[in-house]
Amino acid sequence: MNGRVTQFGRGDGIAVTQYEQGETVGLVADVGAGSDATADIVGDTAIVVVDGEQHEFDVPAGEGTARVNNGVVTVEVTR
Repeated sequence: MNGRVTQFGRGDGIAVTQYEQGETVGLVADVGAGSDATADIVGDTAIVVVDGEQHEFDVPAGEGTARVNNGVVTVEVTR
């Protein structure tokens, strides 16, 4: 993959990997396989709700998708 990958932890305990490849910016977070999680994009914010707690991540404006599969949240935005 040619692009940039950044990993960081947040004060709320969620470890996030952010990547850029071409015109696509993505965020991947492991919130735990047994977690009740949902994800959505509203404007330039990805909103992830895990076990009733809301977490917000800045994303660039563009066409995007947000999904949760087996405790892994994936958000991708094409600028």
